[in-house]
Amino acid sequence: MGGSAPRGGCHLPVETTSFVDRRAEQNAGRELLANARLVTLTGPGGVGKTRLAAHIAGRVERAFPDGVRYVALAGLHDPELVPLAAADALGLHDHSDRPPLDTLVERLRERRLLLVLDNCEHLLAACAGLAAALLHGTTGVRVLATSRHRLGLTEEHLMEVRPLPVPDPDGDLSAAEAHPALALFADRAAAVLPGFRLTPANRAAVARLCRRLDGLPLAIELAAVRMRVLGLDQLLARLDDRYRLLTAGSPAALPRHQTLRAAVDWSHDLCTDREQSAWAHLSILPGTFDLETAEAVCGTPPAPTPLDILEVVAGLVDKSVLVREEDVSGAGVRYRLLDTLRHYGLDRLRERPGAEAAARLRHLGRVQAHASACEAAWFGPGQREIVARLRADQDNLRAALDFCLGAGGEARAGLRLAGTLWFYWHACGTPREGRYWLDRALDASPGPTPERARALWVSALLAGSPEDLTRGLRRAREARALAERLGDPAEAAHADYVIGVVQLFADDLPAARAHYETTVARGPVPGQHLSLRGLDLVELACAHAFLGRADRATAVCEEALRLCEAHGEDWVRSYVLRILALAHAVRADWRGAEPHAREALRRKREVHDVIGIGLTLDLLARIADGLGAAERTAVLLGGADRVWSDIDRDRWGSTALNSARRDCESHARAALGAAAYERAYGRGGALGLAGITGFALGEQPRIPGERPEVRTAPVRLTRRETEVAELVAEGLGNQQIADRLVIARRTAEGHVERVLGKLGFSNRSQIAAWVTARR
Repeated sequence: MGGSAPRGGCHLPVETTSFVDRRAEQNAGRELLANARLVTLTGPGGVGKTRLAAHIAGRVERAFPDGVRYVALAGLHDPELVPLAAADALGLHDHSDRPPLDTLVERLRERRLLLVLDNCEHLLAACAGLAAALLHGTTGVRVLATSRHRLGLTEEHLMEVRPLPVPDPDGDLSAAEAHPALALFADRAAAVLPGFRLTPANRAAVARLCRRLDGLPLAIELAAVRMRVLGLDQLLARLDDRYRLLTAGSPAALPRHQTLRAAVDWSHDLCTDREQSAWAHLSILPGTFDLETAEAVCGTPPAPTPLDILEVVAGLVDKSVLVREEDVSGAGVRYRLLDTLRHYGLDRLRERPGAEAAARLRHLGRVQAHASACEAAWFGPGQREIVARLRADQDNLRAALDFCLGAGGEARAGLRLAGTLWFYWHACGTPREGRYWLDRALDASPGPTPERARALWVSALLAGSPEDLTRGLRRAREARALAERLGDPAEAAHADYVIGVVQLFADDLPAARAHYETTVARGPVPGQHLSLRGLDLVELACAHAFLGRADRATAVCEEALRLCEAHGEDWVRSYVLRILALAHAVRADWRGAEPHAREALRRKREVHDVIGIGLTLDLLARIADGLGAAERTAVLLGGADRVWSDIDRDRWGSTALNSARRDCESHARAALGAAAYERAYGRGGALGLAGITGFALGEQPRIPGERPEVRTAPVRLTRRETEVAELVAEGLGNQQIADRLVIARRTAEGHVERVLGKLGFSNRSQIAAWVTARR
């Protein structure tokens, strides 16, 4: 069934309509997952595989200490993006130059989580490769896939998702609500016809209609929405007419795929001409989209006005063709086509010669205009909203780039788009995907153009490992030379910034300082992006601080802060504040350093700058060590290392950046003793990204999943349950807890379940955060 959408790309889909119970299937799926590491839900389109997978995953979430993650694959067409999409859903930020699948497996080797791969059928080989790598390379990762076809692995356990059973229309229907198909129809009909319910007078007609639709949930939903304008008898009669036309008088029953096609055809026929046209054009959009994107894509002559498009979109929402979603991340109201209906619309669009290419060109224009507007506004107060919008548009960005670099033949436009998004790839944690598109675009468009000059320095900025710095430096210098040859001083200045970054990461601090003193002394260049002008100052201050020149670093930071404050900017400012804290730390002014570091962390959290969060947590651990707070130091180090495990510490492994970290650990270990240090370190690692940032900022810890209301009575754990909670906070699994307490594994599992139940939590990380908060 439709009506759900991915929540932030990582966790389970948010329900936008009620779920009609499939209790037997949920139980069967849960049992399969308890015994198998790869379970694939198979079945025809529209049968409800996605919804069922989400509910199964939700019921088993407690069994996975590292959570459940959801990977939406319907919007992907390139098999090479499958491991990148999985890493993105898992919150892993890969900067290495290793094969992405190898990196993914390495990061997940010690984790216990469930990965939901939704809509695998068009990427079977890539999904099978991903699943096989996880099964063979990890011990605690399980995979729940949905696909119209099996993945074909020997470890795979299949569960066929069948249509909803429908009772005999002429039989006993006194308990009609107990039949899921009838209950689904009644629920969806009541949404468009308030007050509708199953009664003795209409049960047989509803059962007959559901039987005619073979119990397919999507077909039933599409039929139910017509109750807004038709009575049940009219609905059934018109559906029968449609089926008689398709079978040409044959008494043979239609196969299920034709049943669904008939229901979708019928819904299409009931749309207005403009709604049909919009349905076809919007089908090129693989993910969610906003109203402005709909206006651009549907702008066929005579061009409809925004008011026209709003009316058409509202009509398609009313007919359950489009799903309306309120994006909780700040991207506003968005819409999407269910995958089955999107493929249907695409077939319709392809019936008109040239229509698909024209729609994709309009979509490309909209995406490029939006990306350019975001880049222009990036150095300003709206960064959090820009990140939310671009994250929500990720599938559309991929579709536009794929069109440019594939059948669309718009290689230079693809180069321009990939380069325009430099700030997204760099600041928002998607460098590996950025490098993928930039490498493809550079290969496809080798001419000496301004777009190539930009793409070269952006690619260099995203260099993936210490070994890749050589290539990065070469590309940055090539970008500068090309920009100078083309007479483009702004792109030359941008390339200069990247050259200095490579020198910093190569630990050539005197050269980096001299380089940035030259670029800063040169002053602003016309057309230079203010973010990169601000970062010139940041890197100069960083070089000064690492060289022990604290006063000079502070003076440069103050200049950079004035620039950021004049524009209401947060991302660059967070780096300035971090270097300002570092300058205080160089002077051993720990109390002066801490407020700057905390403010830096707060701002980095706002734009979800994970690398910046990791760097700032390291610095806060160093400050805590300087203040003599050994336990806080250990907790912060544990939390920082967990954040870095989702990135790649080697990428950020310059001696200057990491030298103080080892000193912090040795000081805290000596002050606490090995056992106490490991306990505190484990507590920090169990907090997760949100928990450790809250801890570092001194906020009241918010336990993930905890309801905001105040508890009316304190939670009372038994002594044994308290011991178990403490061991969970140390990061121990059930078998390790059993070994430590000399009890059976099943007994340990029972204690953990009771602790979760008493505290009202759903996973072990919440227990660890609760223990830390109590301490």
